[in-house]
Amino acid sequence: MSSKRAVHVVGVGMIPFTKPGASDPYTVMGARAAQAALNDAGVPYDQVQQAYVGYVYGDSTAGQAAIYGVGLSGIPVFNVNNNCSTGSSALFLARQAVESGMVECAIALGFEQMQPGALKGAWDDRPSPMARFAEVMEEHQGFEPATPRAAQFFGGAGRDYMAQYGIRPDTFGRISVKARQHAARNPLALFRQTLTLEEVMAAPSVFAPLTRYQCCPPTCGAAAAIVCSAEFAKKHGLDTRVVIKAQAMTTDTPSTFEEKDMRKVVGYDMSVAAARQVYEAAGIGPEDLDVVELHDCFTANELITYEALGLTPEGTAERFIVDGDNTYGGRVVTNPSGGLLSKGHPLGATGLAQCAELVWQLRGAAEQRQVEGARLALQHNLGLGGACVVTLYERV
Repeated sequence: MSSKRAVHVVGVGMIPFTKPGASDPYTVMGARAAQAALNDAGVPYDQVQQAYVGYVYGDSTAGQAAIYGVGLSGIPVFNVNNNCSTGSSALFLARQAVESGMVECAIALGFEQMQPGALKGAWDDRPSPMARFAEVMEEHQGFEPATPRAAQFFGGAGRDYMAQYGIRPDTFGRISVKARQHAARNPLALFRQTLTLEEVMAAPSVFAPLTRYQCCPPTCGAAAAIVCSAEFAKKHGLDTRVVIKAQAMTTDTPSTFEEKDMRKVVGYDMSVAAARQVYEAAGIGPEDLDVVELHDCFTANELITYEALGLTPEGTAERFIVDGDNTYGGRVVTNPSGGLLSKGHPLGATGLAQCAELVWQLRGAAEQRQVEGARLALQHNLGLGGACVVTLYERV
């Protein structure tokens, strides 16, 4: 949907991501990121009218516990949990509140204090939200109890792509090489050491074609954004250079479960639909984009998302990668931050960390990662279960 009134991102904040066990508690991380965004905007907390706070692994009202570290102003605080798209879901709600005229200024905050190891559900005495997805996967490709389930979902999507287009396994590995090269320029990223293609492919296999370096790590961290109306920004003398031009959120349709294609199971059609809505609302096409932060939880998902977002036609992702059209000097710079693969993936924070990166890019403040002349930036954040949020930012 297009904006009813302009919504500006006037402040962003992010703390360095760390491995589980090396971080502050979520209360401290969340408060730090929120305060950083407020400081960046130049807005005191008592001017914020609503807060949307996202996390996946935590008890109820953890959002209040985190944001109370910034202030106790009595405003509504909404807790958001949408798996890996949690942060952008919080941003969607904050943007919607401002756009509709309900509030003039809102904060979206995301954090995650994760545990080591593969993702797993917190409850074993009730149906899993992922049960239907797992049933489709098991029927299609089987299930390996000793292998992380997320790797089987996304690795399976990679296998189905390979079966259709016959690409080489090391094409996926090239995405990890690119991610590390980008992360080497990002002081906030978790993995800043570069890797060769040989090192990526020689790493232990997790679920073919994915090796260990092609899977995002469990991560702790937090990020936040302040959004407001043009009137509020003018009144307070805020930086209005970045506007949310369009934003869409989609969930699963029958194709996820009926087409027996792991690409569909992991959200390809959600991504296609959200991107189309955004392009139509903004009156642009993917060829107009300068920089993209997309959901590379596994290399296979980055590859199929190139096509879902229309960055390259269906079936051409391998050439897009081999030709370097996904990085500096190519057609569009993807994941300049290092992405989830190298920056890290604290589930609730990821969508807002993507937002922060793109705001810095549009301000011309991304330092060594700067995409020259960036004017249009696209964000893609995906959560199995499922939800996809695509956001277009414009420098005005």
